[in-house]
Amino acid sequence: MTDDDDSEDDDEDNLLRKTGNLLGKSISLPKGIIEMKPCLNANHERESSRPLTTVQFHPSAQVVMTAGLDRSVSLFQVDGKLNPKIQSIHLEKFPVYKARFSADGEQVIATGLRQKMFYVYDMMGGSIIPIPRIRGLEEKCVQEFDVSPDGTYLLLNGTSGYVHLLSMKTKELIGSMKMNGKAIKAGFTADSSKIFSSSSDGEVYVWDVKSRRCLNRFQDDGSLCETSLALSKNGRFVSCGSSSGVVNIYNFDDCLQSTNPKPVKSIMNLVTTASSQVFSPQTEILAVASHTMDDAVKLVHIPSFTVFSNFPVQGKSKIIKLARSMDFSPHSGFFSIANNKGDALLYR
Repeated sequence: MTDDDDSEDDDEDNLLRKTGNLLGKSISLPKGIIEMKPCLNANHERESSRPLTTVQFHPSAQVVMTAGLDRSVSLFQVDGKLNPKIQSIHLEKFPVYKARFSADGEQVIATGLRQKMFYVYDMMGGSIIPIPRIRGLEEKCVQEFDVSPDGTYLLLNGTSGYVHLLSMKTKELIGSMKMNGKAIKAGFTADSSKIFSSSSDGEVYVWDVKSRRCLNRFQDDGSLCETSLALSKNGRFVSCGSSSGVVNIYNFDDCLQSTNPKPVKSIMNLVTTASSQVFSPQTEILAVASHTMDDAVKLVHIPSFTVFSNFPVQGKSKIIKLARSMDFSPHSGFFSIANNKGDALLYR
C-alpha cells in the first residue's frame, strides 16, 4: 500500500467521522455544504449501452440494482471501490421501464415500456416468473408501480385515473381507486396504511388502504400537472413535483386534513419538469431531479429546506447528464444516480 493509499483511507475515515457511520448515526446533517466523494460507477462491471431507468439499493444487503432499456436487471455489491457484479438477468424483448426490490429484498419486480405483463425475479430460487394478464385488470400497458413497505401490497398505475391495488403474495387484484385526471405517481406511506396518488390535473389524493376510500384530496399549490411524488420514511413530509419544475414540500398532517394545504417550502431550483425525487432513509436529504436537462439534480437539506450549494459540482463539463432515477443506501452512506448514458453514478 502506498502513502497515497493511506491518505485516501484517512480522508475516507475523516469523511465517515464527520458524517457519522454512513450517516446512520449522525445526530443531524449540517446545511450549506455536503461532504461527498465521487466513487467508481456502481455498474462499472456491467455498463449499459442504453439509458438506465432504475437504480435502487437493497433494503438490507450492501447491494445495488440497475435496470434499463437494454432489457437487463443487474445486481452489484457496493463497496465504493470495486463494486463487483453479482449477477445480471436479460429479459427478452423487454426494455425495463421500472424495477423495484420487494420489501424483504428477495424478489425484483420489473415492468416494461409497452407491455401489459410484468416480471418477478426470485433471487433466492434464481427463477424469472412472468406475470401475464391479471384477472379483472383491463390495462393494455403496466409501467408505473410501487411496493408497500410492509411487503403486503403492489400498487399499479392504470389508465383513466385508475390506481390498482394487488396482493404482493398472489399478484391478484384486490381493488381499484379512481382519480379525475390521469394517474401519474402513487406511493405508500411508511406504515403502509395509506396511499398518496397524484394526477395530471395537479391534484393529490389520499386513500385508506384497507377500505380504498378517499380520505382527502387537494390541489398541489400552483401545479397544473403533477410529475413526481415522494413520501418521507419518518412520516412527516410529502413532496410533490410538477411540470414547471417546482417541488412543494408539505407537512404530512396538513395533507390529511386540509383541502388547500400550504407548502412548508417550495423548491424552485429546477427549471424543467421535476421528474424524480427521493428522501434519504433518515429524512435528512431530499434529492430532486429533472430528466430533461443535464446536471439537473439538487439535494435539499431537511429540516432547513435549503439546497446544498456544492452539488452537483459546477464544472465546464456536465457530469450527471440526464438523471432518470436516484436512490440512497439504507444508512445514507451512498447516493446513486442512474442516467441516460447508462451510468449509475455513485457518491459517498
